[in-house]
Amino acid sequence: MEQRPFGSTRVSVPVLGQGTWQMEEDDRAGAIRALRAGLDLGMTHVDTAELYGHGKVEASIVSEAIAGRRGDVFLVSKVMPSNASYAGTLAACERSLKRLRTDHLDCYLLHWPGSHPLEETVRAFEKLVADGKIRAWGVSNFGVEDLEEALALAGPGRIACNQVLYHLEERAIEHAVLPWCEAHGVAVVGYSPFGNGRFPRPDSRGGKVLGAIARAHGVTPYQVALRFLVRGPSLFAIPKASREAHARDNAAAASLTLTADELAHLDAAFPLGPEPASLPVI
Repeated sequence: MEQRPFGSTRVSVPVLGQGTWQMEEDDRAGAIRALRAGLDLGMTHVDTAELYGHGKVEASIVSEAIAGRRGDVFLVSKVMPSNASYAGTLAACERSLKRLRTDHLDCYLLHWPGSHPLEETVRAFEKLVADGKIRAWGVSNFGVEDLEEALALAGPGRIACNQVLYHLEERAIEHAVLPWCEAHGVAVVGYSPFGNGRFPRPDSRGGKVLGAIARAHGVTPYQVALRFLVRGPSLFAIPKASREAHARDNAAAASLTLTADELAHLDAAFPLGPEPASLPVI
């Protein structure tokens, strides 16, 4: 599995990780098997959040999947904005640690900008780093204005990552967010890389391009899409898989090499579009 430095942390992290959003709705045993298979295949970046299933995903799925393998895992969780006061962030982290049955997180994120002053959240994150409860911290669903505020509060080199919606038909981050993150050494982690039900149809213009490239390499269109989405040095993706076979398909995308022409064809088939007024989220 290809790895690259994870933003300012410089920790080597696989380009493809494993998301767990809505996994509480899946068969628990199957989801655990899928996560473990992903770990075996090198997808050791595991992303979760207190929001997912109201803590159920952390407590009953992720904790079980990583049991006995914590040292191999780059474990990420998130605090909900409603909990992101100074004291609330500290308490939320403790709850996540307890549910995950670990003594630290590798990265802890603010799930999206909220009503609590960002200064309080950043101060709590730095306290958690100092106490050894988290190794690094980052943000999620932050536009450039929010990132600038976080940078002004924390200083350079403190924001490890920005986790954002990113798939072939939603490339808004490429206008300003991705360039900002690249300029400031912030990793960009794309969630919902298959569009959460919006994957291009085989008979669509983009779907035909995906299909042709996939056939040329003997892979699936999903694998082509994943490879495209991690084509840059700051890009990572966290596809979700609740079945072992799906996890294996996702992992195989990391070994795919797309030519410059193929990347150009994909770029043209899925045009960037105009810059939106606000950052898209799910």
